[in-house]
This record gives sequence, structure tokens and C-alpha cells, in this order.
Amino acid sequence: MKRIYLQNSKEQIARPTTIRDINKKIVLNYVRDRSPISRADIARETDLQRSTVSAIVEDLQNENLIEEIGTGASSGGRKPTLLKLKTGIPVAIGVDVTPSHTTIAVADLAGNILEQETFDTSSSMEKMNGEIVGRIEKIIAKYPNIEFEVGISVPGIADQISGNVIFVPYFHWNNWNIAQLITDKTGLSVKIENDANAISLAELWFGGEETRKTSNFITVLVAEGIGTGIIFEGQIYRGENGAAGEFGHMIVGGGKAPVKCSCGSDDCWEARASEKATVARYLQEIAKENSGTNIKTFLELIEAAKNGDQLAIDVIKETSHYLAIGISNLIIGISPKKVIVSGLITRIWDLIGEELEKVSQRSVRGDLPKIKIIASSLGDKPTLLGSLSLVLAQKFALS
Repeated sequence: MKRIYLQNSKEQIARPTTIRDINKKIVLNYVRDRSPISRADIARETDLQRSTVSAIVEDLQNENLIEEIGTGASSGGRKPTLLKLKTGIPVAIGVDVTPSHTTIAVADLAGNILEQETFDTSSSMEKMNGEIVGRIEKIIAKYPNIEFEVGISVPGIADQISGNVIFVPYFHWNNWNIAQLITDKTGLSVKIENDANAISLAELWFGGEETRKTSNFITVLVAEGIGTGIIFEGQIYRGENGAAGEFGHMIVGGGKAPVKCSCGSDDCWEARASEKATVARYLQEIAKENSGTNIKTFLELIEAAKNGDQLAIDVIKETSHYLAIGISNLIIGISPKKVIVSGLITRIWDLIGEELEKVSQRSVRGDLPKIKIIASSLGDKPTLLGSLSLVLAQKFALS
């Protein structure tokens, strides 16, 4: 899926000899990004005929994608009727699978989550099949007149063509056919994607305004492992068999790491900069001091640091050092316009941001533009919005 960039929309407009759907997607994007907006404004900014815009708007209204919301100020003639996306109506089901828990959510066209439920992720594929399919069937029964599509985010390698999950390192799952199973049981169309790639898509469509206008960037997801997604020319770069972006396994240091990487090595980026590595590092230091702690999770460690726990602060700063080394390598190899960091770690950006900038900028030649490293604006559940984006982006993107 390719994002439409409105600043270049006149170059993308389809003429009568091309597919009308392109013009339809462009009009829908104007309503999404510039609402409230009138038919006349869309026609003026795109150079489409007013009659063409009116016909497309009528189609989009009939499809429950946009709606009229009243009138705007007059510029001399009749007051224009303003348009916006139609919200509050469920259109997408997102399934966010993480090593610890799985969330299933329903969202409207604007990405607003209307309802969600979370359950523990099982190490059994068979049990997960039953949990996911059963909950989706309940959603379908609740909304019998909605034509849903499903997006699934997984912490592993997924093949978008076959819909098969090739490998999930955390559970050592091979060839998980959850997408086909959902389709067979419900008839719904399913899109599946690696979690970091899904986050990249969510940043492209639902991130901050500056990010949505950026066509080349990298996302770094700090979670149980380290995941990276690459957006190149407004599209996800997946590589062969969807395996691109597995930078969590690049070597960033020698010697014993706090934990083993999911691949079994202890010199990978994941083994030094992930959530589980940070917690393990803290517990190791506590053991050296022969002192007790109630901290067991990364979120608890973050809260301790925010409350002034010096050991927690020191440990998180060490994690940020290794995180910066990895980001530095990404900048050298790919030269993106910006790097976006996602995950709970963004809650303490004031503690890690300076370290990321300091180490990472050493990898940039003095005569090249500075690479921005920013915290994600997607919140604490970027992978959930990523799963929903697999469906929602299709509504707006060029095929």
C-alpha cells in the first residue's frame, strides 16, 4: 500500500483514461486530512471538476465513509457544505499478539477504538486459534450488518501473500496459519504483519502530522524484544519473505548480556536494549547489593525511575546507551529522515532522549542533515493501532 501525499496530489490525479478509484482515494484523503472541507475546496486543490468531486463525495457518503457536518463561512456566494470522515461506526477488527498478552479491538474509520478485550497469550497455537477465532465470531454476531476486515500484528515473521506466520521466535512457532483459519471460519478478509512493520504503517497514517508527511523513516519498537520497521517512499519495506528489519539480532556488544536474545545469542541488540534485558539488568544489580525489590516488570521499573530510584535510573540509562548504538547503526546503513522510538520506554523520554541523540549523531557526517530521533505519538499500545492500520490504511492508500 502506498500513501498518498497531498502536497503532490496534482501529480497523482487520475485522468479519465485511468482508474476512477485513484481520484476517489485522493478525495477521501482530503476529507480525512483537511476536514472540515467543502467540495469546492477539494476541487480547487486537486484540479478535479466540481461535478467529478460531487459524484465521488456521493459515492463515499453511500459507503458510510464520509458525512456532511453543516455549513462553513461564505466567500460571497452560498455557504459551502462541510465534510468529514464518518466516525463511530465499526469497520476494522485488530488482533494484537504480543508475547505476554493479546488484544482484540474494534475501530472506526478514523482509528478510534470503540471496544477492546485482552487475554493472556498462550504458548499453544491451538489454544490461540480457538481464543482469537471465537472472539472474532462474537464481534461479528454483535454487528451483523458490518462488513469487517481483520488486521493481525505478530511478534515474528509474516508472509503477506500467503497470510502465514512463518516464525514467532518467542514461542518457537512455525507456520502459524491463523489468517487462513479466520477466513475459513468467518469469511472475513485478513491482513497479517510483523509488529514493527505494523507500527510503521500506523505511524505513517495515524502518527503526528510531521511523521505522516515523511516518506522515509524507521520505527524502533522496544518491547520483549527489539523490532524495527522501515518506511521507504511511503511504503513498508519488507524484503524477501517479509524478513527485512530484523535488526534486533544485530551485534551491538561483546561479553555477557543480561539475558539471551530470542535467537539464543547474548550479543544481539535485543539482549541488551529490550524491556526484558533492562529488568534483568536491574535485578542483577539488586542481587549484587543483597537488597530486595518488588519490581518485576518494565513498567514498574519505569515508575521507580520516575520516582527517583537511582539504580533504576542508571539501569535505564545503560539501556538507552545500547539502544542508541543500534539506532546509530541504522542511521549509517539506511540514512532515514527520522527514527521513531515506540513502546513503554517513551514514557521516560526526558531520561533517554539526550543519550539517544548524543550517541546516534556521532554516526552522521558533519555535512549531512541531522537525523531526528523522536518518541512515538501512538501511545502505550502502538502494536494494537498497528494491527488496525493494516485494515484502515487500505481505505486510503493507493494499491
